[in-house]
Amino acid sequence: MDKQVLDEVFKSYDIRGKVGSQLTPELLNMLGQALALWLPKKGPVAVGRDMRPDSEALANAMIEGLRTQGRDVWDIGEVTTDMIYFTVGHFELAGGAVVTASHNPGEYNGIKICRENAGAVGKASGLFELKDMIIANDFPESKEEQGAREAKDVTEEWITHVLSFIDVDKLKPMSLAVDAGNGMAGKIFPELEPFVPWDITEMYFELDGTFPNHEANPLKFETLADIIKTIRDNKLDGGIAFDGDGDRAFLIDETGEVLTGGVMSAMIAEYFLKKYPGSTIVYDARNSRTVPEVIEANGGTPLRTVVGHSNIKLSMRDADAPFGGEGSGHFYFRDNWYADSGLIAAVIGIYVAQLSGKKLSELREQYTHYYAIPETNFEVEDKQAMMQKVEAAFPDAEIDHLDGVTVSLANGSWLNVRPSNTESILRLNVEAKSQEDLDALVKKVMELLQ
Repeated sequence: MDKQVLDEVFKSYDIRGKVGSQLTPELLNMLGQALALWLPKKGPVAVGRDMRPDSEALANAMIEGLRTQGRDVWDIGEVTTDMIYFTVGHFELAGGAVVTASHNPGEYNGIKICRENAGAVGKASGLFELKDMIIANDFPESKEEQGAREAKDVTEEWITHVLSFIDVDKLKPMSLAVDAGNGMAGKIFPELEPFVPWDITEMYFELDGTFPNHEANPLKFETLADIIKTIRDNKLDGGIAFDGDGDRAFLIDETGEVLTGGVMSAMIAEYFLKKYPGSTIVYDARNSRTVPEVIEANGGTPLRTVVGHSNIKLSMRDADAPFGGEGSGHFYFRDNWYADSGLIAAVIGIYVAQLSGKKLSELREQYTHYYAIPETNFEVEDKQAMMQKVEAAFPDAEIDHLDGVTVSLANGSWLNVRPSNTESILRLNVEAKSQEDLDALVKKVMELLQ
């Protein structure tokens, strides 16, 4: 395999690239062989896929690679990414992989991998070892007795698991729009509907990996125009928007405003602190300062960590944390093998709203303590030099370097700039106690970055 291509497609947390030129059945076959040999636990490996036109061929190639090196394979078909973590954890398998590029455009694809107990496989936890094995291409000859391939449908067990996080008997009727973005939630969410008393307006549930209606990335609020219009026009109680592979979900209130990752992190954190008083709750470095404030106000211990699922999961395991939240809309649950799930987060979020008796807009306001901007990217040639420039511009501020540079000012405003792992990009997050303070801080930082 071309080492340059491998260097391009192996990211910090997963594998992702353009189909044909970068991701090929040959690469997936070799990845399957490498994974079969690398996984420390014996036993079957689960493989799933999303709805992209080439996902089935790539998944088949990976399955054959696994079987070549003697691994039995559970082919769980078209699933959301969170279902691969569930399958590996619930059925105590050796590991799993799902072929998906999440919200990326249709010409891309990728692979997310986990080991036993749905443990993360990232740059620092085995992913680059797999890359080295592919580069070496020193695989044993095909075993005479290949591993077996068995088709499995885990949907029923998955829905039962999702509903185990709430008391279903306490759910109340509600009118909701759900936008699947032509992604995998369009297949799985209907399986939940018979068990909840919600009147669902389904939007873009047709599986289509070319994403004909909009990019399936609810973190970009401009992709939510259709669901917001549907909520407002039909006077619905709110909505849920999923990303392409279903492992992220955002709630939208009855006025059409989004409950941000920070709002949902704080809201769900309080829910788990009521269930598990005194617990540690994990949140990432770019998440809203509302989150640690809510955790402390409810008797919990906030634990701030580096952005990224492998970091969140490791911190949660070390602290036995029941919940972890990222500003990007990834929400992690101890009782889900510390893995993230869009569906679990959405169900808990709606459940919390119904228990409170408040409208989603009232909860949004309750858990919004700061004015903020959406995460904003800036192209820069020298990321390290630019971060030093930002730091130097605030000589009287409190500085930390947990993830990039975080600057905390005496008036309660703060900013974080952190580098992309794969591109010449700095990502900026800013919060302030007033719109005036926010505007002033954003203006100053943007002048530096531009």
